[in-house]
Amino acid sequence: MTTPYHGRCTCGAVSLTIAAEPLWVRQCWCRQCQKAASGNATVNALFTTAAMTITGTPGWKGYRAASGNTIEHGFCADCGTPLFGRNSSRPDSWVVRLGVLDAGHALAPTGAIWTEEAPAWAMIDPALENWPRQPPPPAKVD
Repeated sequence: MTTPYHGRCTCGAVSLTIAAEPLWVRQCWCRQCQKAASGNATVNALFTTAAMTITGTPGWKGYRAASGNTIEHGFCADCGTPLFGRNSSRPDSWVVRLGVLDAGHALAPTGAIWTEEAPAWAMIDPALENWPRQPPPPAKVD
């Protein structure tokens, strides 16, 4: 399946439609993402916010990362479903947690980041592009 992508939280209070392909799809093994994913990696697709239509109002909680950037996690304020991530260094794009998207989207990670923080038991596909820490930023979209 290609665009548009559709998704929603568990209770349906927040839904989204995305009218563009992602800039990338990755697993993130940083410690903050492991906390957000109950010990595993998060699996995220980066989309431009201009391509996203959101119905409902997600809640947001943030923190200052070691980079100095503000990182925020978006979730359904009613059911708690993790939905988004955003980073102050790229205000025009958000990550969408792949589990939020409707089944059949066929998006899959092409890379794994922050692998040096992955637990010893983590199964990281050696075919994925791999970065021990933060990879270079994506190319600017006009």
